[in-house]
Amino acid sequence: ISLFLRDLAIPVRKGYAPENLVPIPDLVIVGNVITRENPEAVRLSKLRIPYLSFPQALKIFAMKGKRSVVVAGTHGKTTTSALVSWILERSGMDPSFMIGGIPKNHQVNFKLGKGPYFVVEGDEYDTAFFDKGPKFLHYDPFITILTSIEFDHADIYRDLGHVTESFRRLIDMVPPEGILIANGDDPVIRNEMARSKCRVITYGLNEGSEWTAVGSSATNGRTNFEVLKNGMKYAVLSTSLYGDYNISNILSAAVLSQYLRVDVSLLRKSVMDFKGVKRRQEIRGEKRGILVLDDFAHHPTAVEKTVQAVKNRYGNRRLIAVFEPRSNSSRRNIFQKRYSEVFDKADLVFIPEPPMMHKVPTGERFSSPELVKVLKERGVQAFYCPDSHILLETLISQARKGDVILIMSNGSFDNIHERLLERF
Repeated sequence: ISLFLRDLAIPVRKGYAPENLVPIPDLVIVGNVITRENPEAVRLSKLRIPYLSFPQALKIFAMKGKRSVVVAGTHGKTTTSALVSWILERSGMDPSFMIGGIPKNHQVNFKLGKGPYFVVEGDEYDTAFFDKGPKFLHYDPFITILTSIEFDHADIYRDLGHVTESFRRLIDMVPPEGILIANGDDPVIRNEMARSKCRVITYGLNEGSEWTAVGSSATNGRTNFEVLKNGMKYAVLSTSLYGDYNISNILSAAVLSQYLRVDVSLLRKSVMDFKGVKRRQEIRGEKRGILVLDDFAHHPTAVEKTVQAVKNRYGNRRLIAVFEPRSNSSRRNIFQKRYSEVFDKADLVFIPEPPMMHKVPTGERFSSPELVKVLKERGVQAFYCPDSHILLETLISQARKGDVILIMSNGSFDNIHERLLERF
């Protein structure tokens, strides 16, 4: 993202120091990774100048006067909000948006349009050190797409019930005249959507939802499927994305487009030319017949579904899965057992030592060697690599022509993708 900001001619001061608040700014926006002990935060408290959290600033400076479309859920937020924004853009609605990734169609993750709708990725993570509530509570949802509710963010949530409490607050905020587009395949959402004061429209890949997708097939690198509304044919869509979770994401966007009276032909064209989001099934390059993919997956469900989707897409090629446990949850042992169950579709698995383990209490730390041990017991060929240098060398020694290397991390992963391609 630093390169992205540089290309926008936005200067960045690296690191944290009191001197970064000189000259004294008129307003400071505090990100949620900043603790109250951060040197700039300490200096800010002494200056007694105005400050806001990022969600507060977004609401005040960008969302005022707009109807918000909040895309929330444990999985699928970024791709869904990017697709919704693209559909509204192609339909001439000139939407505003703020997305937690960079859509390839727009090449920017934000826009302030003149149309009535503001599409925002609604994150359930906390807002700031002075506001521990989830970000999405600041966005005054009028339309909400709810993709999934699972336990995540173990550093701030106790359990699934605690996570669900936050989503209940979001559902309660949607006004009676608004709409909730809910994933009917998710059992937690099914249980919670009854509390909604507004109209609820369900979608899903299984029976029981108002909107469903059937007849999925893959042809020439594209996924084709039929959308049904109450059992009746609504549209036949074709996308460059793959995996059941992406069909589900597209289905939710189709529901919204019908609600906003987007012509079916425009929906079809928008899905057809939607290029996805950077770091989501992104092809970083192919050298010596070895394909390198980059994906943001880090929650065990996301890792499992991504591995399955890539294996199905490149079924005749050997799949090497490389996973960096980097998120605040994956560096904890809360998902230790679950991760051992998500790599069965991979042919080889590489697990490095997680970074920043000093920030995790000793008794709560995830163990990469233990995961590799259990994977081997399950019959999966797995490798433990204590650092990125050893990981790189081991990958190079094991890779061969025809392989697909899927690299999954929610961080930069020491730029392992480019280093790998350079070595190849």
